Amino acid sequence: MIDFNIPLFIGRELDYIREAVENKKICGDGKFTELCSRWLEKKTGTNRAMLTTSCTHATELAAMLTGIREGDEVIMPSFTFVSTADAFVLRGAKAVFTDIRPDTMNIDENLIEDAITERTKAIIPVHYAGVSCEMDKIMEIAKKHNLFVIEDAAQGLMSSYKGRALGTIGDYGCLSFHETKNYTMGEGGALLIKDEKNIERAEIIREKGTNRSKFFRGQVDKYTWVESGSSYLPSDINAAYLWAQLECADEINKERLNVWNLYYRQLKDLENEGLISLPYVPKGCVHNAHMFYIKVKNLDERTALIDYLKKNNIQAVFHYLPLHSSPAGKKYGRFNGEDNFTTRESERLLRLPMYYGLGEEKIIYITDTIKKFYGKV
Repeated sequence: MIDFNIPLFIGRELDYIREAVENKKICGDGKFTELCSRWLEKKTGTNRAMLTTSCTHATELAAMLTGIREGDEVIMPSFTFVSTADAFVLRGAKAVFTDIRPDTMNIDENLIEDAITERTKAIIPVHYAGVSCEMDKIMEIAKKHNLFVIEDAAQGLMSSYKGRALGTIGDYGCLSFHETKNYTMGEGGALLIKDEKNIERAEIIREKGTNRSKFFRGQVDKYTWVESGSSYLPSDINAAYLWAQLECADEINKERLNVWNLYYRQLKDLENEGLISLPYVPKGCVHNAHMFYIKVKNLDERTALIDYLKKNNIQAVFHYLPLHSSPAGKKYGRFNGEDNFTTRESERLLRLPMYYGLGEEKIIYITDTIKKFYGKV
């Protein structure tokens, strides 16, 4: 069976985990947490990067920092993971879902302004598959209406929009290091902070509402509880695993792009014949080959293709079910406007195996199998 995903393992992870243990510092903010955080700041250009226990928690932290509270509304696509909405629903806010662009599967920037009400507090663009939303337009709308922008860049590390790293354009950016991502620590994430004035409060909330970070820097002689917060620090063991991969992030990114490009070349003829659609990357966007997906005719065809691939020992999967049609989505949110593309396009989308080390032979086998399904081999 060709697995859909194999968590990344470079080879130095266990050495660094052993070093963390031998350093007798395996809780949060140890040596490897520091190394990963500084790497993220240098690579993305953000003012501050803080590792968190998940991208979900990074988004919750951003929701707290922006003062989201009961009665507020936040605008986001319905085609996203539940964490995008959960972080704000937990604060008592309502998720306002809008339709997506069928080309990128990202939020349609031209529909955002119509969803704004007097209760709107923030816009949450989700960079699907590591391909950027139309951020110039989104930031223009946010500035006009005095709204926060929190980028869900869970899939976006190493991607950029007009030369700017994803997660650094809005007020806050949220990254994921889940085992399905390009770089992983098993479970983990990071919050990218644009404005220096928000760093100290983020440290406090992340450290259970204490000024513990200032204490360890020698800025106070004891630390105490100063604000409501939670525990969002990952273990330094997790950070040690991640550091082994960030050290060779460019090499990993290059190989993933090679895999993505080979998929694209192999399947281009099927798109030319109108049998499938391939991913679209707009001008000015640099993606990170987080995933490779195709879009087929409809839900029935997708189900048949998934079954056919499984019979040929290939694990392929569909992705998100639109949040607005879920029980919780109906309870905690509403869809603004018409669902012209969200449901239809989500039912067409099929994700193919994608991981570091997949190899040309397997890609050729996968793509040849898809061609056979369509009677083209």
